[in-house]
Amino acid sequence: MRKLAIGLLGLFRKGSLAWYRLRGQTFDDIAEQRIVSGKAWEEFCDTLKAAGASLSFPGTPRDPFNQAEGYRYLTRLTRAGLEAFIEYADPNAPVIHRVAHETVKLGADNPDNYYQTASINGAWDYEIIGQRNTIHGLSFGTQIGHYGQGRGMPPTGFLDANDIDVAEDGSFKIILSSQEQPGNWLSMTPESGTLIIRQTYLDRSTEMPAALEINRIGAGGQPGHVTPALIDEGLKSASTIVAGASLMFAKWARDFQKHSNELPMFDQETSNQAGGDPNITYYHSHWALAEDEALVIDAMPPHCDHWNFQLNNYWMESLDYRYYTIHTNKHLATYRDNGSVRIVIAHENPGVPNWINTVGHSSGTMCFRWIRASEKPQPQTRVIKLADVKELA
Repeated sequence: MRKLAIGLLGLFRKGSLAWYRLRGQTFDDIAEQRIVSGKAWEEFCDTLKAAGASLSFPGTPRDPFNQAEGYRYLTRLTRAGLEAFIEYADPNAPVIHRVAHETVKLGADNPDNYYQTASINGAWDYEIIGQRNTIHGLSFGTQIGHYGQGRGMPPTGFLDANDIDVAEDGSFKIILSSQEQPGNWLSMTPESGTLIIRQTYLDRSTEMPAALEINRIGAGGQPGHVTPALIDEGLKSASTIVAGASLMFAKWARDFQKHSNELPMFDQETSNQAGGDPNITYYHSHWALAEDEALVIDAMPPHCDHWNFQLNNYWMESLDYRYYTIHTNKHLATYRDNGSVRIVIAHENPGVPNWINTVGHSSGTMCFRWIRASEKPQPQTRVIKLADVKELA
């Protein structure tokens, strides 16, 4: 029902625009009328209301605890949407900001990542000025559209830090352009609308993220004045990301239950279309454990830049990594004598290495990643009794 409601809202918006154009009115004229009449705000509220239906999507847990987390999730998405599409929406004066972080989470956000983004326009050129600092991984990507449009986000360019010329003092510059450029070039197309930056820690406690700023080349760097069109479009996009993201990931979580407590490889094209990194192989799934059970994951890491595993709630939010051990990675994990890694998920500490805390959850989603890996070995899983964990060979 919610998907239908959002779709009908979209069709209504398109139909209204066509009607106004037939009457000789411009996009700015329409935006002014929608702001003055209150229609922009009404549709924003209507779409947020429709987004609440994702909490009753087939397969979603209906107990008070998970539903409360679900409503918190929607408020977080709303906050992120307003920041992205109202505060930082001007591609003439883009601002690199964090859309997913410690208290805004979506789509199995990676606890090892320092996510950043900026609004861009593929018809213009930009430069990123940076200081590399000590964080382990750094990559830049451009994509068509943005999350608030409710469509896919096909990639239009990618640049990894390993392929960037960095000065001896750690400084660097990247040119974003639809036309090939000498030096560090991040490609775009005229349809590009979003810059996505992924910085990846091995250890958050010791590494410093790269310092970055972006400027439009040939522009003064000052944002434009607030306009009815900016606010009208921003409200549409902010509410659409709440509705669209919550619906998409509710569907993913439902589908993951078909292979609960297993970790099959996720479809790469689906990941790319949702804004995933093309250099990452994902293993998404659902998990569920009784109080006296443990989920054991065995894997042989290949040669790779990085790997990690994380535990999420049902809404595909990473559990609170600020205070609990809910993930491990290439640097943090304890390895076995043969180079393999064994991860144990349980409600209480079984007294073995690589314990992942469920933080009061009895079920949820999970994700294993290989990043720029030479091979893609399948992680093996099994559910055993908690009391038997220490007896494992």
